[in-house]
Amino acid sequence: MFSNQYYTLVAGFREYALDAENKGFDISEILTEVEEALSSADYKCVQLLYAYYDCENLIGLHNGSSAHNPLGRLTASEVAEELKSPSHLPESLARVLRAYAAPEGEDAEVVDVQQPFGRALLSAYYKECAASKSRFLKAWAELDRSIRNIVAAAEARRRNISIESVVVGEGEVADTLRRSSAADFGLRGELPFIEQLIAAVNDEHNMLEKERKIDSIRWNEASELSSFDYFDLNAVLAYLVKVNMVARWSTLDRKTGREMFERLMADLDGKDLINKHLKDNENSR
Repeated sequence: MFSNQYYTLVAGFREYALDAENKGFDISEILTEVEEALSSADYKCVQLLYAYYDCENLIGLHNGSSAHNPLGRLTASEVAEELKSPSHLPESLARVLRAYAAPEGEDAEVVDVQQPFGRALLSAYYKECAASKSRFLKAWAELDRSIRNIVAAAEARRRNISIESVVVGEGEVADTLRRSSAADFGLRGELPFIEQLIAAVNDEHNMLEKERKIDSIRWNEASELSSFDYFDLNAVLAYLVKVNMVARWSTLDRKTGREMFERLMADLDGKDLINKHLKDNENSR
């Protein structure tokens, strides 16, 4: 199966700059350029990637929080409307919203509304990603869920609360977290970064430093997942995953944001990408 190649788009990524005065990237501008370059089918994968942040905002509003993550594609007013009458998200997620909006309705017959709203919505989100046509998005969503579950499980264990109550979804990692009493949850052979991740949760009392360490793991894993993708949809999604982290740190900590930006630019040197792409093509012949 052949995938679309976006040579011009990916080569142009290196031209984006982090404006310290504006504290971050203009995500809307980047996504507009991405949308214009990608096929409509490929752009749906980008929309699904960003739907995580919409879920985050929906969960926050449902739980009474007015905080709004600007990485979400829905505005604050659209999030409020989506809770009542979903129309922007994939059907599997919309079904969850309708079920909780009308617990006696038809959708509640297939959605367990007895579980926390956030768990139900995120479980539906990760299932949607698992069915994506993008290899990177499927792998990234699984990794992202595992990292978030491990962090939540380690925090729960440290605070002596139920791990079952914080783990989202099913699968080998989630099931292992629920049943294991080992320090590394029995995941050392499954996830090479497990000890580093748990150490960040347990040993780091500075919240920003803890988040920096966790995002460093995310960054490295995103690079690993896309190590042989140069100009296709997977490469675009991997770039956006990193851009999201840079944008987030630009608002939290300017120094870290600039360091991550410089690392991103080093990763995206157009000449090196092309040379590596050509070399791998030669080696595969």
